[in-house]
This record gives sequence, C-alpha cells and structure tokens, in this order.
Amino acid sequence: MNLIFIAPPAAGKGTYCTLLKEKYGFNHISAGDVLREQVSSGSEIGNIVKNIMAKGEMVNDDLMAKLIEIKLNSLDLNVPFMLDGYPRKINQVKDYERILKKLNLDVDKVLFINIDKETGLKRILGRVTCPKCNKGYNTLTGYMSPKVEGICDDCKIPLVKRTDDTKEAYEKRFDIYLNSTKEVLNYYKEKGKVIEIDGTKDPTTGFKELEILLGVK
Repeated sequence: MNLIFIAPPAAGKGTYCTLLKEKYGFNHISAGDVLREQVSSGSEIGNIVKNIMAKGEMVNDDLMAKLIEIKLNSLDLNVPFMLDGYPRKINQVKDYERILKKLNLDVDKVLFINIDKETGLKRILGRVTCPKCNKGYNTLTGYMSPKVEGICDDCKIPLVKRTDDTKEAYEKRFDIYLNSTKEVLNYYKEKGKVIEIDGTKDPTTGFKELEILLGVK
C-alpha cells in the first residue's frame, strides 16, 4: 500500500505516521529526512543539496524528484510505505507519478488531515519534545501530556520547545500550506483517492477510524 499524507502543521501527521509504522510496519518517507540523509551521506548529490540549503534556497523540483526516486529504490517496495512533505505542488505530483510508473506502482490513498487554524495553534503553542528520543507531548490539549510536567516519560529529561512554535510562525505556515496543497488535494479528490480525517479529534481515536477506512483492521 502506497500512501501520501497531506496535513497542515500540528494536524497530528507525526502521530498517525508513527502508529502506522509501529503497528503495521509501514516505511515512513519524510521529504525533510530524505534531504538530511543525502547531506549526511557526503555523496556528490548530497553535497549539492548541502550547498543549496546553506544558501537558504529551496531544492528545485527536478532534484527533489531524483532524491525521492533514489530513496524509493533503496527500499523493499513490497513493504507498504507512506510519504509526507511531498508532493506539495501539482508539478511534483506529475514527477511522482512518473517515478511510480517506473516502479510499477501507483498512489493508493491520500490521507488528508483536516484541521482548523485555531485548533492547530493550540497544539503548536503547547507542543514540547524530548531532545533525546524525539517523543512529542502537549501541555494544552488535554491529551499527550507528560506524566511529570516538563519531563519525558521515557528518558526522564527536560522537554524542549521548538523556537519556531509561535503564533506568528504557525499562522504563516498554515496559510502557505493551504495555498500550496489545494491543487494537489483537488487532483487526488477527482481521482477518488482522498480519505479525510477529522484532525480535531484525539489522534488515537482518529487512528481507529483510519484503520477501518484503510481496511487494515
């Protein structure tokens, strides 16, 4: 099964991806991780990406498509996988379709987590993370709270807050998300491939509904 996640910031995408990975063995392909892996590898293409990122520029669509193709070719494609952070634009959708065609694959479902800006903002402002294991918590939503305030349940060390988790930064990211992904979402809706998830729900409850919609439970 080949999935794409489309979700605004703080919609709970990370939680859903973690649950699918842990419970059903899905490979999780994050566009950001793909870039960082190439930079860390020290490869020729990795150095190109490093130089682009060092200038604060965006990796162009052709290079991004090449990186996604390299990543997919490194995986056992008999194992289901989910992609997030790509494709974000309609021309990237076309690139991705060309890549999948080479691999005799197609997009099975697009998981759209629908959330309003106000709910997302509350999650952002309450979001804290363990710097060691990267487990996420929230101090404002009433769920995913640490057992001891400010301390990771597993690592027993202080939780930290991302410097860009501010009201201004979130509202800007949310608006960019709406504008950039609208065409992609409509494209897949026309193909009947979109599963919409209510992002205002507790992700644990939403995941149970997702299992049924995907037919994995």
